[in-house]
Amino acid sequence: MKNILLIGAGKSTSSLIKYLRDKSEQEDLHITIVDKNLDLAEKIAKDHPRFSLQNVNIFNDEDRNNLIEKADIVISMLPARFHMQVANDCVRLGKHMVTASYISKELQAMNDEIVKKGLVFMNEIGLDPGIDHMSAMRVIDQIKEQGGKMLLFESFTGGLVAPESDDNLWHYKFTWNPRNVVVAGQGGAAQFLHAGKFKYIPYNKLFRRTEFLEVDGYGRFEGYPNRDSLSYQSIYGLEDVKTLYRGTMRRVGFSRAWNVFVQLGMTDDTYTIEDSENMTNRDFVNAYLPYSPTDSVELKLRQYLRIDQDDELWLKLEELDLFNGEKKIGIKNATPAQMLQKILEDKWTLKPDDKDMIVMYHKFGYELNGEHKQIDSQLVVKGDDQTYTAMAKTVGLPLAISVIKILNGEIKTPGVQLPITKEVYNPILKELEDYGIVFNEKEVEFQCYNPNFVAG
Repeated sequence: MKNILLIGAGKSTSSLIKYLRDKSEQEDLHITIVDKNLDLAEKIAKDHPRFSLQNVNIFNDEDRNNLIEKADIVISMLPARFHMQVANDCVRLGKHMVTASYISKELQAMNDEIVKKGLVFMNEIGLDPGIDHMSAMRVIDQIKEQGGKMLLFESFTGGLVAPESDDNLWHYKFTWNPRNVVVAGQGGAAQFLHAGKFKYIPYNKLFRRTEFLEVDGYGRFEGYPNRDSLSYQSIYGLEDVKTLYRGTMRRVGFSRAWNVFVQLGMTDDTYTIEDSENMTNRDFVNAYLPYSPTDSVELKLRQYLRIDQDDELWLKLEELDLFNGEKKIGIKNATPAQMLQKILEDKWTLKPDDKDMIVMYHKFGYELNGEHKQIDSQLVVKGDDQTYTAMAKTVGLPLAISVIKILNGEIKTPGVQLPITKEVYNPILKELEDYGIVFNEKEVEFQCYNPNFVAG
């Protein structure tokens, strides 16, 4: 019997748990799930004899050690900052480990020891990072094998609301951690390559520099740049590429409206606001506007940011109930970002019958036999319901599939790694197609610069 330990059973693990349940007899699995809240796991496992659900304090060294010692492979769905506690035990006890998180410097530093022990530590094997890595590398490798030279790579991902559940002017609802949405883009300038030139966008300008994208059957979207695109040059073997850009997708108009919060300072998470628990939505907005004995909060905001009263952007702000003078935010010692998050959660939380949607879009520009060519690759995945969301599918299924492949020796190269080799991405992408995670790849007209032109 193969023993799997899953640490953490949050919303994104539903499809992961179901996959392991469905494969448990065929693959002879026993799955132990540990979390403070086991409601979701209990709902999916349903007293299945192949599951053991335990409410154990995973931060107790002895308890954690005992659990890991009995496992053949450990899936850590803890917040990224806690992975190292699990990783240290896995190395010491000789256990494989899988996470959806980015590889930390601390984990990378353990690579030699992990290789020496013949262990697979697979990271960044969820959606983004994860499916983005695998789908990108599959096409990049195919282009290179034909003798093509990569000139351009752009990649965008969005966790959005499905069209049938889109009922607000922002065309957006929270489909993952709301905090990450509110503080997105902070911590340094976005940096990328365009036409051979390094480009930088500071946070205060980030949401006004967008690129437009057309997704077949779903209309127009916009993308704003992620903080660091440049590190993917070496990861993807794109050292000679002239344009390299990774971004986040939203519906058109979202970024311009979100920029209001950025310019006011409402997304700041570095200080707390006095008497925050007693402030209303209106008080919160007014705290960032100049004093006036006569002008209303609405008028001050429109004048400050030069917003016309009939602008749809203004209607978006009103829709959020920002100017309600009765509704208290009710969070003590809150940062501006926490207060904004509370306001948005009241409006952007998915309803029981709502469905979410994942959209991913890659652009590959290359030169082959003296001709410039481009491949566009698009993925759209919709959720089934509030349990098996599109986010849970696209995060959990690659994780689950990789676990089985590692246990069966199909993925065997040891070390700290991400899924960018054929050994990993080919079998996982092939199996994901059985679950409706399929990329539509097509050749389009090359949309790039003249490589002989010196760009500005």
